[in-house]
Amino acid sequence: MDFQVVPVTTANQQEQFLDVPSYIYAGDPNWVAPLRSDVAKKFAPSNPFFQYGQLKQWIAVRGEPATGSNQLQAIGRIVAAVNDRLIQKERCNIGLVGFFECIEDFQVAQALVNAACAWLKQQGMSQVRGPIDLSTHNNCLFLVDGFDSPPMIMMPYNPPYYPKFFEQMGWQKAKDAYAYDFPLTDRQLTAQFEKGYQIALKAGVTFRPIRTKGDGFTEDVIGLYNLFTRAFDLNWSSTARTQEEFMEEAKSLQTLVDPDVFPIAEYNGEMIGFWMGLPDYNIPLKRVKGKLDFWGILKFLWYKRQINQGRVLAIACLPEFRRKMVPLGLIHLGLQGGQKKGKPYQRAELSWVYEDNFPSRKLIEASGGKIYKTYRIYEKSL
Repeated sequence: MDFQVVPVTTANQQEQFLDVPSYIYAGDPNWVAPLRSDVAKKFAPSNPFFQYGQLKQWIAVRGEPATGSNQLQAIGRIVAAVNDRLIQKERCNIGLVGFFECIEDFQVAQALVNAACAWLKQQGMSQVRGPIDLSTHNNCLFLVDGFDSPPMIMMPYNPPYYPKFFEQMGWQKAKDAYAYDFPLTDRQLTAQFEKGYQIALKAGVTFRPIRTKGDGFTEDVIGLYNLFTRAFDLNWSSTARTQEEFMEEAKSLQTLVDPDVFPIAEYNGEMIGFWMGLPDYNIPLKRVKGKLDFWGILKFLWYKRQINQGRVLAIACLPEFRRKMVPLGLIHLGLQGGQKKGKPYQRAELSWVYEDNFPSRKLIEASGGKIYKTYRIYEKSL
């Protein structure tokens, strides 16, 4: 195929970069287009990432103009990034690749990856990891098993040939992660979760729903930020976000939260744990095709009535409170909230959980969750 890989340096090329997924996934019934404006924000100068990192974008373009257009057709894209915080944490010059999309042509994929790796090597990197879109707090992971259903909200999706291409290029598995399926219809937790909830209450732990309005929302987000930073400090390939970054993401999700599936645990007024559940807004987002313009908003409001499932993004508890059975209490309340009368949820997905996170996996599997999707991050020496 006659193609070339070029760096993104103009506004027109940036638009082509943003257009690539729509071209790749045309006709794929399981793909859910991310909001175009959200992806564009990652490359805006205002993104806090640029305070501690740098990146470079490329697109692959065909050698002949697209139909009815004078410009070349973009058939792939990639981003290489240097995240100084990750380098400092891991004490290793490790670069990242992400935002990867490509037609089913190995030569195109290889040319994109080679361009990204060459730039990372120029920046002094000795290893590369991906797919990670700037950090694991953004989109990351390749789906490697479970292509028969759409992704839930804020989960990745890709064609089956992506991981095959990376393996063909000599990339090695760094770590797998799982998504658990949990049917809610007529499902009752075992008595140990109710018992754990009662033990936590007797130990002085209190539980309440997250607040979603006014000063209460701001206070809860600050509490969640502090708890996230402490509870996930040692997470693999992850670095703490700034409070500004965390608050910005929280505000984007504020109107999407269902307090009944977002319980918070406190002890003496301090937040010590939470269960973060969200309705699966990918169901209406699939209909808007990445654009929340006037018609997109109308479609979103109409189709959100079809939401019948949700995703649990995280279960967190400070280590010193685990013996007080706080995690069991949170699971009890979170699933109970999802099964309240009038709630539409028929199933939940608990994701993603790293393969070696055995404490979380043990809890999820004890509550009835079954692995139904597998994801992978790869690494390679430069």
